[in-house]
Amino acid sequence: MADSVSFWSRTIRPGWRSRAVVFVRLSVGLIFSTQGLLKFTDPNMGVIRFTRIGFPHPAFTAHFVGAFEMVCGILVLLGLFTRLAALPLFIVICTAIATTKIPELLRPTQGFWFMVSDARADFAMLTSLLFLFVAGGGGWSVDDRLSNREARPSSSHPM
Repeated sequence: MADSVSFWSRTIRPGWRSRAVVFVRLSVGLIFSTQGLLKFTDPNMGVIRFTRIGFPHPAFTAHFVGAFEMVCGILVLLGLFTRLAALPLFIVICTAIATTKIPELLRPTQGFWFMVSDARADFAMLTSLLFLFVAGGGGWSVDDRLSNREARPSSSHPM
């Protein structure tokens, strides 16, 4: 039991307690939560886009991905289970790069520089998610509050 508590503590405890992490969480959380919402509200950003890319069952896939983006984006905004929330978002952004940006390399009218320019936001999200996975939620996060509460000695235990 102590090992699982220790693992859980290490999972949520911010590795870097700087309050500045909130700015990375703000950008990542807002971008993913709004993009997730758009997959439900705008067919061009959801079902039509997933159909064009070639995903099987595009309606289900668009809504499944959109739900993950919204939920995990909100968790990142709050700084709640930040590392755990960053993992599915990392998979989403890697899939987006692989299915929408890498193919641009092979198109005669596009190529490398077009892809680099088109993928700049995706690469920024990729590196920001890696940062959050390593740093955690930072000093202004629910994760920090939870880990501080866990670290405080209980008043019921004698000193």
